Amino acid sequence: MNTVQTQIRRSVYYDSVVLMQLQKSLGALPGVLDAGVIMCTDANKQLLAQSHLLTPEAEHARAEDLAIAIRAEDETAAAAALAQVEELLKQRRQVADEEYRPKSLEAAVQRSPEARWVLISIPGRYAADVARQALALGRHVFLYSDNLSLADEVQLKQTAREKGLLVMGPDCGTAIINGCGLGFANRVRRGRIGIVGASGTGIQTISIAIHRAGEGVSHAIGTGTRDLSDAVGAVTTLQGLDILRRDPHTDVIVLVSKPPSVTVAGMVVEAAQRCGKPVVVNFIGYVPSTLQEANLYFASTLEEAAEQAVERVIHHPIAHAQRAHDLMQEPPTPGGYARGQRYLRGLYSGGTLAYEAQLVLGAHRDIYSNAPLDPARRLASPASSREHAIIVLGADEFMVGRLHPMIDNDLRIRRLRQEAADPEVAVLLLDVLLGYGAHPDPARELAEAIADVKLRATQAGRTLEVVAAVIGTDEDVQDHARQMELLRQAGAWVESSHLAALRRAESIIPQLNGAGRIAYKKSDAVQPVNAQEKIANAVTFTPVDLSAFQESFAAINIGLEGFFESLKLQNVPTIQVDWRPPAGGNEKLMAILARMKNQ
Repeated sequence: MNTVQTQIRRSVYYDSVVLMQLQKSLGALPGVLDAGVIMCTDANKQLLAQSHLLTPEAEHARAEDLAIAIRAEDETAAAAALAQVEELLKQRRQVADEEYRPKSLEAAVQRSPEARWVLISIPGRYAADVARQALALGRHVFLYSDNLSLADEVQLKQTAREKGLLVMGPDCGTAIINGCGLGFANRVRRGRIGIVGASGTGIQTISIAIHRAGEGVSHAIGTGTRDLSDAVGAVTTLQGLDILRRDPHTDVIVLVSKPPSVTVAGMVVEAAQRCGKPVVVNFIGYVPSTLQEANLYFASTLEEAAEQAVERVIHHPIAHAQRAHDLMQEPPTPGGYARGQRYLRGLYSGGTLAYEAQLVLGAHRDIYSNAPLDPARRLASPASSREHAIIVLGADEFMVGRLHPMIDNDLRIRRLRQEAADPEVAVLLLDVLLGYGAHPDPARELAEAIADVKLRATQAGRTLEVVAAVIGTDEDVQDHARQMELLRQAGAWVESSHLAALRRAESIIPQLNGAGRIAYKKSDAVQPVNAQEKIANAVTFTPVDLSAFQESFAAINIGLEGFFESLKLQNVPTIQVDWRPPAGGNEKLMAILARMKNQ
């Protein structure tokens, strides 16, 4: 009989890459049927429960505790697997070339004074303090870490603004500075279009479309998801606008954001009107009162934003040909859906693409989500879908002690199997993002799972359609064409355009049983505000020195080694800090040290 055994490690810290590797290693041991290695947040406990790995020990553990759960054929196999945990952990992170790694940011700066950028991707509860250290040392910050408090974000950005420095983040997934891709960025050509984005996948999608249209990107400045909230007040967005306004290599600017505060969006639009260059605006979910006004051009989709930017650079319209499917695949014949099959489930790694999916697919029907455009459509639990649903698997609630789904497919594959097993589901919709920092071969693992769930659905008398958008360029290291072919061979309908994938999914839904249609409530329009005192306050800052955007890029990386490897792949001088949390991650000792430091 199957058995589940759990080992709890109290108040510990391990790099999320180490946890992923440990889980995979345990899952491959003899007699082990499944393994889970997670920090014990409520969302992670729900994931353990759905995988039949939740034990009373894990259920009662604290969020800062690590649970190592094994489901095995018998107690002997489970115990043997847990007995190997310590040895497997010792094998983590073997540096092949034995390069020197400083233990602190201060030591790294002393060793590499030319490095003006610090990349931070450690857990959120430690990241704010490290970002403060970087600012104190006069460094710009790319802050990938999420789950930081709003107060910390506001304080960090205000400090940076006063110092003439930039804090991109927290929760900043993508940036391109002087041709160097940070975080999850695609290999695109240099050019005359600059991007400022409160959206990682939005920046990726727009930069990819610009590249495909034959143009290129000067810089792409990420701001973090909450930058256009009332509390933050678009600090980094306004700094980014000012940088690109002054940058002699930028002719056109694109602004992109997840749904922003109406007031703050108006402030940003007002600033954009005064920047002196053409600005294309795409605020997801918001409808402008006009499509063009003075130097502003409004776009309703990410791809349209890219097209408009290219047109402003080349000074004539580009062809807007209907996008055909990329692989010349024969469309599967619709139909064969079992009685009761009626719903679509989207499993997204990218938050902005998920918002765009809600906007397009929700034009005539309810779409539920853990990150909804309409608050009334928020799922009661992100672990359980209902009706038509779009799930953002990269949302904060899934990310504590876990790698982003663009790096690790485990969470998405588990959720894919869960949704496919629902007899009411007919369509699964996926985004697959390529580029620096992302999984080296995501389609290989996804294709195996897709083929399996389609076969199981067929055996159960159901038709399961899988639609995938593979977002990348012909120069990305994962080989864009090969990724698409692997998914196609697994039975998925594959597009290189997100909008084309949405059109495919939208064509299926009306054929499903009980696919009702409703009137969609559009969001408020973005309007420039007249509160000049707010504008003046927002744009009063020490200008960022443009030399950081013109000289050769050099960086210090603290956190994910995948980002370090991506920088090395781009021939960027980089130092990896061998960082460890203070007091070994013990929350009580950390609090004592913090009080002593402040005395």
